[in-house]
Amino acid sequence: MPMEDRNTPKRVTRRRVRTRARLLDAAFAVFAAKGFGRVSIEEVCEAAGFSRGAFYSNFATLDELFFALYRERADLIADQVADALAQDGPDLDVPASVERVTEVLLLDVDWLLVKTDFLVHAARDPDVARALLDHRARLRQAVADRLSRARGHTELPAVLGDADGAARAVVAAYDGVTTQLLLDRDVEAARAWLGQLLTALLTDGSRTPA
Repeated sequence: MPMEDRNTPKRVTRRRVRTRARLLDAAFAVFAAKGFGRVSIEEVCEAAGFSRGAFYSNFATLDELFFALYRERADLIADQVADALAQDGPDLDVPASVERVTEVLLLDVDWLLVKTDFLVHAARDPDVARALLDHRARLRQAVADRLSRARGHTELPAVLGDADGAARAVVAAYDGVTTQLLLDRDVEAARAWLGQLLTALLTDGSRTPA
């Protein structure tokens, strides 16, 4: 078989991967600007510079693209949180860990807008709801695993109960702060407030930054 024939499938695969990535990037920008329920397939294709054929070769529906976009970004954030929490030794340096986590959790307002659209969509679709619950469980598990490893070395407030309870408190604090961020659009203030809140939650409050 000639060399070019053997290489053809790989070239097609790489092209499809690039096409899919461009569609997802374009959809992210359009969804953030207009909201999921107000976006058409044609608008996503136009933003990506592709035809409807390119869209349908990668996604069956706009819902499927939205689902893929959310999972891609959510999985990345869960992995970043796990990596940020894994950098300490057995002792958990709470303020340092909190600082690293807030840097990866608070990405930008556009992501929060898309995530909020996904939450509203999930409230009406059980399949989408399961994907959202899975993502939240991954975030909680990344936090709970790290806190469990530190329990013999770092004292956590008794009111939080076990590591899973502490992880749920961390995710709930993130939800509350990001809701405020959607309203006031002050990313730096939200990051600082989340850092203070998480440090207070995970200590006795004496190490809360000013």
